Amino acid sequence: MASIKKVGVVGCGTMGSGIAIVSSRAGYETFIVDSNEKNLSALMTQSADFFKKSIARGKMSADQLEPTLSRLHTSANLQSLQDCDIVIEAIFEDLQVKHQLFAKLNQICPSHTIFASNTSTISITEIAGGSGRDELFVGMHFCLPAQLMKLVEMSPGLNTSEDAFQKAWDFCISLGQTPVKTQDTPGFILNYFLIPFNNNAIRMVEAGIATPEDIDKAIKASMGYAMGPMQLLDLVGMDTQKLLCHAMHDLTHEPDAACPPLVRRMIAAGHLGKKSGKGFFTYQNSKLFGA
Repeated sequence: MASIKKVGVVGCGTMGSGIAIVSSRAGYETFIVDSNEKNLSALMTQSADFFKKSIARGKMSADQLEPTLSRLHTSANLQSLQDCDIVIEAIFEDLQVKHQLFAKLNQICPSHTIFASNTSTISITEIAGGSGRDELFVGMHFCLPAQLMKLVEMSPGLNTSEDAFQKAWDFCISLGQTPVKTQDTPGFILNYFLIPFNNNAIRMVEAGIATPEDIDKAIKASMGYAMGPMQLLDLVGMDTQKLLCHAMHDLTHEPDAACPPLVRRMIAAGHLGKKSGKGFFTYQNSKLFGA
């Protein structure tokens, strides 16, 4: 199997943008596709800001800035991924839409290209089943925010070849990330715990048990977490949380995975989180990236 030199990312939301930054930072020519041109423009602006902050904090040298940014290529056309050796999907959690995307990619990409999904809840085997190349399909769930967090959950589908999985695993390490192997089960490791945990935090706010500020303060002070659940939810976005809940609940039927009513009300009010400037907290800017 050919070595990985060119990386494709589909989806320029919070996760896709972070994955693209990680890839370009590691030295890979990275092609990111999104149908929304504004998302692509925002990626380039915010990536430059992120790397400049990294330089200011001594995490990156100044002479690396331009070469790193030059490795980021944006497009609204999937055809730009035709020479990629691996393509990572980072769109919303909808199995049918993912199947449609990978069916198109299967026609565009060369036969050696590995397909990966950043899904956090949907079965890798089920997604791979609509890809046309399930033997070359791998789950790669990056931990949010990808450009700051090292963990990647690596999951083979039932038909994933050992060679393809090892190739993806080695690629993950080359990115400077820390892979862990999980089986193809709902939520893998992180979201198996995190979705119910975050939902219960939301229900505490809904019931008036404590404020978002005090919930985050309690969790960080007692458990040593760098980020409280309410702050994390604002970063994830209420719209994304709703999709995660639906996907997880449909698979497990666990009551704690069901979407809390407060999430629906916040979406209706436009309080999506940091991306809209208001969620459980209010933000002066909607930039998603820090250094």
